[in-house]
Amino acid sequence: MLLIKNVKIIDGTGAEAYASDVLVSGNRISAIGNFPNRKADQVIEGLGGYLMPGFIDVNTDADHQLTLFTNPHQESFLKQGVTSIIGGHCGSSLAPLMYGSLESIRKWTDPNQINVDWHDFREFVPTMKKRPLGVNFGTLVGHSTIRRAIVGEDLRDLTDPEIEVFSQIIKESLEEGALGFSTGLGYVHSRQTPYYELKKLVSVLRPYNAVYSTHLRDEKEDLFAAVNETLNLFQETGVRTVISHFRPLIKYEKNFEAAFNLIDKTVGKMDFFYNLYPFDTSIVPIYTFLPLWAQKGSLHDMLSSLETAAIRARVMKDLPTFKKGELIIAGAPGNDHMIGKQLGKRDLIKAMIDSGLKAQIFHKNIDHQKVLELIFAHKALVGSNSGGLGERSTKTFPKFFELAAQREDYSLEKAVYKVTSLPAEKFNIPERGRVAEGYFADLTLMLNNQVKYVIVNGQVVVNKGECNQTTAGTIITRG
Repeated sequence: MLLIKNVKIIDGTGAEAYASDVLVSGNRISAIGNFPNRKADQVIEGLGGYLMPGFIDVNTDADHQLTLFTNPHQESFLKQGVTSIIGGHCGSSLAPLMYGSLESIRKWTDPNQINVDWHDFREFVPTMKKRPLGVNFGTLVGHSTIRRAIVGEDLRDLTDPEIEVFSQIIKESLEEGALGFSTGLGYVHSRQTPYYELKKLVSVLRPYNAVYSTHLRDEKEDLFAAVNETLNLFQETGVRTVISHFRPLIKYEKNFEAAFNLIDKTVGKMDFFYNLYPFDTSIVPIYTFLPLWAQKGSLHDMLSSLETAAIRARVMKDLPTFKKGELIIAGAPGNDHMIGKQLGKRDLIKAMIDSGLKAQIFHKNIDHQKVLELIFAHKALVGSNSGGLGERSTKTFPKFFELAAQREDYSLEKAVYKVTSLPAEKFNIPERGRVAEGYFADLTLMLNNQVKYVIVNGQVVVNKGECNQTTAGTIITRG
């Protein structure tokens, strides 16, 4: 039994903080009240700090980058106060795997780092329950993951029977606990996906009250059209929708403003959201810098094409000029010596070839001032979109709370709501996201604006600001 004494509870609902003690029994909050004489196996003296629900990071790459397995303690999340993360975004997920292949994550990391011992979602859930997890992990099922299992590397429309098979796979995954469904329409294998297919597949989610998350088809010149397509899909299917990493990109500020205004006037209080992080740098697969005409087929096909002199010359001509420090190699599986290198046009092409088109790039391309305003919009959710690379992996939530403290119109209670019970509700995660009796004991205690203690499923995992290497997380499934 764990007793947390003398804290001010921010319960996650947006209600005003109040002084109390909290008693944890097993993995649940058993009582909230004043317990001055209560004995317990472990006592945390809160010293008047704020006790709040553990934060939920709604968009992470811990699965795409496989750090969920290679770094199971997930200290970078825990030290921020994050107790639950959501993966399976941008069309790529760890399950279901019809043929046991993780090919859809090759653009992020080397899938051969782990052994896959599951296929469908029914096998994935118990497998993950047996694995050590520092944080709770829930996942969407990825469009590209399933589609590529059906058609391979072919870039073609699905037949009606294939769509029926696809729909059944989604249904089975949802029934086994998947949080929803995602697409990565900005990537080569999904960019040509017809609206008809999207509508058929997204409609499957409606009876399950599941969420649809999308990486837009275009985030630059055709951003308005991409957002309009997503809004049409939302209105025609009635499925709760989240746009992943909705960012105002430099040089496309007017496009973003028009798209943002379209969302603002269209959705009102309806279940349509977007997520973002409070920084000025994207992390993107290196192949996405190729001109669209060169983004065809598999990574192997693109690389083979790029290795010919004529294609390289044409790519060089079509690439924009990058400022010093605008592009930096963030990760390169099997080529760690490349990490940290700054890239110009010619260096970029060489890095593409040397990495086999499998590097990740820090791209300083976001209008920072605009994103700092946007993150407090009522339709904004907070997601690091990281699995261990860059400052987003360690500073997303501290930065968010630092910014919130600077706003006179934004209370701490409102900030906590945005990263706890709001995402729990929108991703249909039961009994998490609140400090309430009977809820799972996922808790964060902050003192003097610093995370001092973190509890995951009733176990103390951060003690006086330091992780203790406890893996108390579990797989979380849709309610």
